[in-house]
Amino acid sequence: MSNSFFQFKQFITRQDKCAMKVCTDACILGAWAAKAFHGKEINNIIDVGCGTGLLSLMLAQKVNGLIDAVEIDPGASLQACENIMSSPWKGRITVINLAIQLIATHKKYNLIISNPPFYEGDLRSPLKEVNAAMHDTTLTLATLIDFIKHHLAASGSAIVLLPRSRTKYFEELSNEAGLFINQQLLIRHSSMHEHFRSVLLLSADQKNSVINELTIYDDQKNYTSSFKELMEDYYLNF
Repeated sequence: MSNSFFQFKQFITRQDKCAMKVCTDACILGAWAAKAFHGKEINNIIDVGCGTGLLSLMLAQKVNGLIDAVEIDPGASLQACENIMSSPWKGRITVINLAIQLIATHKKYNLIISNPPFYEGDLRSPLKEVNAAMHDTTLTLATLIDFIKHHLAASGSAIVLLPRSRTKYFEELSNEAGLFINQQLLIRHSSMHEHFRSVLLLSADQKNSVINELTIYDDQKNYTSSFKELMEDYYLNF
């Protein structure tokens, strides 16, 4: 059974009302995005499918700017509100309980971040909340790309976490929409494993993609120095 909460250095993430629990790859996404935009002028941020509010909180810790945290599931939206209201950044994060297709705004975002439901055609859970969080029953990658295309500021960036197997498909969708992958972080459990996740940074700027990789565990099954360095401002005991 998952813990009902996850304690970080500067905030706590409760997750008993949310189907999508705190996981290592989502933490990597949040820390990597926060590091990439720390110190930069970012006025408007949107977290698409915010779940517990994890990514919004990780970004708020290091990046100035206002954050819209959008979540379709009522329980998860309530959980995000609770987590954000108990954080030091409650004045900068607004939770919106809507599907992104229903957001009627002409606001342009400097940064769009998402850990979307990315399984398609896979074995599904009998729980609709789990399907909505993990499978593209409520948000397809095509819909996400369309949202990014219409709501990304001219010089803005979007950061998305995906299974490695779906990266090529996502890149094709992005290119069709006039968006291009500028950076990739390939994640693997250890040097003995294949990459299983990709963190992708895309924008309207077409240039060669910079590819880096992150290995979570070393051969002794301890966290690698690179992982610890990335997570040191968030994880306890790092």
